[in-house]
Amino acid sequence: MPPAIPLATYRLQLTADFNFDAAADIVPYLKALGITHLYSSPVMKARKGSTHGYDTVDHGQLSPELGGEAGFARLSEALRQHDLGLIIDFVPNHVGVHFADNPFWLDMLEWGPASPHAVSFDIDWELLAYRARSGVLLPILGSAYGDALERGEIELRYDSDEGSFSAWYFEHRLPIAPERYGEMLRMIVKEAGAETNESGKRLLALAERYRGLRHPNRKEAPAFKAELKAIGAADLIDRGLAAYRAAKDRPSQTLALHHLLERQHYKLGHWRLASSDINYRRFFDVNGLAGLRVEDPGTFEATHKLVKQLIADGRLQGIRLDHIDGLRDPAQYCQRLRRLVRSEQGAAKPFYTVIEKILCEHERLPHFAGVQGTTGYEWMNVITHVLVDAKGLDALDETWRQISNRPPRLAPYVMEAKRRVLETLLTSEFTVLTRLLARIANGHYSTRDFSADSLRQALELYVLHFPVYRTYITTAGPTAHDRKLIDETIARARAEWFSADEGIFDFLRDALTMDLLKPGRPPHGAPRVRRFALKVQQFTGPMMAKSLEDTAFYRYHRLLALNEVGGDPSAKGLSVPAFHQAMQVRAKEWPHGMTATATHDTKRGEDARTRLAALSEIPGEWTSAVARWKVLNAPHITTHGNMRAPSATFEYMLYQTLLGAWPLTPPDAGLVERIQAYALKAAREGKEETSWLNPHESYEAGVQEFIAKLLDPAVSREFLDSLQTLAQRLARLGALNSLSQLTLKATLPGVPDFYQGTEFWDLSLVDPDNRRPVDFAARGKMLTALERPDWNDLARNASDGRLKLVWTRHLLALRANLADVFALGDYQPLEVSGPHSDHVIAFARRYGRDAAIIVAGRLFAPLTQGGREWPDAKTLDAVVDVKGYAIDGVEGQELQISRAFRTLPATVLRAKTATASKPVRQRARA
Repeated sequence: MPPAIPLATYRLQLTADFNFDAAADIVPYLKALGITHLYSSPVMKARKGSTHGYDTVDHGQLSPELGGEAGFARLSEALRQHDLGLIIDFVPNHVGVHFADNPFWLDMLEWGPASPHAVSFDIDWELLAYRARSGVLLPILGSAYGDALERGEIELRYDSDEGSFSAWYFEHRLPIAPERYGEMLRMIVKEAGAETNESGKRLLALAERYRGLRHPNRKEAPAFKAELKAIGAADLIDRGLAAYRAAKDRPSQTLALHHLLERQHYKLGHWRLASSDINYRRFFDVNGLAGLRVEDPGTFEATHKLVKQLIADGRLQGIRLDHIDGLRDPAQYCQRLRRLVRSEQGAAKPFYTVIEKILCEHERLPHFAGVQGTTGYEWMNVITHVLVDAKGLDALDETWRQISNRPPRLAPYVMEAKRRVLETLLTSEFTVLTRLLARIANGHYSTRDFSADSLRQALELYVLHFPVYRTYITTAGPTAHDRKLIDETIARARAEWFSADEGIFDFLRDALTMDLLKPGRPPHGAPRVRRFALKVQQFTGPMMAKSLEDTAFYRYHRLLALNEVGGDPSAKGLSVPAFHQAMQVRAKEWPHGMTATATHDTKRGEDARTRLAALSEIPGEWTSAVARWKVLNAPHITTHGNMRAPSATFEYMLYQTLLGAWPLTPPDAGLVERIQAYALKAAREGKEETSWLNPHESYEAGVQEFIAKLLDPAVSREFLDSLQTLAQRLARLGALNSLSQLTLKATLPGVPDFYQGTEFWDLSLVDPDNRRPVDFAARGKMLTALERPDWNDLARNASDGRLKLVWTRHLLALRANLADVFALGDYQPLEVSGPHSDHVIAFARRYGRDAAIIVAGRLFAPLTQGGREWPDAKTLDAVVDVKGYAIDGVEGQELQISRAFRTLPATVLRAKTATASKPVRQRARA
């Protein structure tokens, strides 16, 4: 059986081209590598053709595209035979909607609020303006509604197998409310001239029996549809549907279809309306992903039925919860999930649960029931920050100041990005909140004079100044920490308010904390206040994500190694003592969360990041190179009026991107395409010269042309030669950093997670580039061929990737041999002294008498002539104090770095302690 807490996980991105059977085929390879748990992307039925699985359309069914139940059974058996566990990525926050494949969504469209599934979606039914009935906006049209209607793109169809009517917009199915079937049948029969036809008579008789605005209702509808189907008048109905066949030259039919659509539980609109008028909660700004109200017990039960069965069958050992911050009450959700797990496998048996949670600087993770930690973004950034040269960052600050003509401070970029996001992408969601706040204020005479406009401005300032992703208030109220956070944000917002206050910020604060509901306060509607306070939390997460990760990260390019999910692009580096302190806290509080260095969401490959981190070690050379490159490539710049393509800051970003992704072998034609695809995404995410909502075609064309010329040897030979020279040096420095990164990941408190393919050098760009197919056969053959590695040979030929692969296996084998040390042991910093002490990170992991001594190098440029050669261990002058440890049976006082780094600039040594260490007192994780 696999261990309850993984020793190492391996993330696979499953697709139709790499399905359950393909995953089963590589299980022996993962076992040989040292992996204990396969960690897969979502396995439930997703939208057809999905490349990621986060657009789940049916939580109760294993994905047919991945192989369905039969394929999953084969994967489960392969895992069982090799004693590997399974962790799945699960999506409780949202589902894929629109199209014709989500039964819950389609039922809601058909029946509106009367649908039993309406409660599963977070819809503000009454917000549609200028409409007689409530409804949900569907922003699916590629053009204005009137244009789509007159072009006949919205078509009414009859399904003879179901006895039902739906409007279709290309692949989108829009069920017609059955209460309209009677009037439709009368018009259809009339249009077909079939009043005296036997089938026509039966259709009219059926319509007559269900006459009235509320018939057939939900109870009557199945019988109505069954009888309609039994009549078998499909040809007649198809002819009669001409009465609704819209076209510019058929105004009466166009009007008939329009009137029918206006009487549905939905309203069709251009996709651009989503930013201002959408009234269902989405995943960020993605119209095709609708938020789930998983706090509803029925919705929770329906969406977790399959998970429950997999746990009961013993086929699921862990779960990764996607976008926990999108949930109304994450604490309540985690409690429910823990109860579900315990009901199926018992309370004594551990179940591994981690959450996708981005922590801002100095933010601490709340303790949720049954959760072992996060998926590891924060630890990925901690590792990067300790590997960069803090001194070099000051020089890079000045370079960025000159390039951007702005101070190297991130805060102004984030504030500008928040304003842009609030004005465009998330206006609809913000409008829902401001209307709800205004209704609360209007609910009592003491607050009714707060105008809707003033409340909107006050709430906007609060959102703009809110510093993290969200608070975790429950219906019981805020914790002391969340109350303090809200108070501090209110104070910052108030400081920027120049109108008369008149208590508006006190009212806002009391609404956010739900203090409005305290005894003795003027009475306000409790459901509205709770809904507002909890819904704000669901808004600030997407607000921060879209502003920081998806906007500011693409504007602020001082050092791209730091522009990573959960990271701070303006960070000043991390000292080794501060690193040790963070790890000691982690060993006590979160010893079993994941430690990731690459995920499907990271902005660039883990080894591209370590290359770019090395720029902090050679800032002068980097600045000089950029100055030269700007001169060489100036002829490739295009201008459109006052607009330069690419902009100066974007050009600077491209040079870093090229160095990070530059292949170790001569680049092929595919590199140009990859860089161009990345540049297009980066430019639109940055929302400066162009954007997804409003693409600037001439600017984008100029950027694409610039890249094409940049990478054309016939045009840019001098630049490419210079780039290649610097890239080779950074590749060596990056590889050395990567070995240290890998060593730390595998030995720090936590569970090391390996993203697919990263056991070779990973120079990928942001998704979808990082989801390219992985050659597992080559990796398997190489691993088998290197049972007895020649470390010196691997180091001399580091560029071929074998070194990283075999070092990964070596580290994981050590974790397996010292499982208790790494899963349960404490973290003890070791003192390093000598001239090169700043280039060494050393610590011990201890459990009982067993221990491991870990030593990893950093800041390699001075030790390698700026990356021109592999470091010579004999020249390294530093010692690690290993007093109290016996290595190879010999008690030592010090460990010479020249000995420790004899082969590689990182080492892990088994040891014994003179006295048994006390187990770390860790918080219980049920």
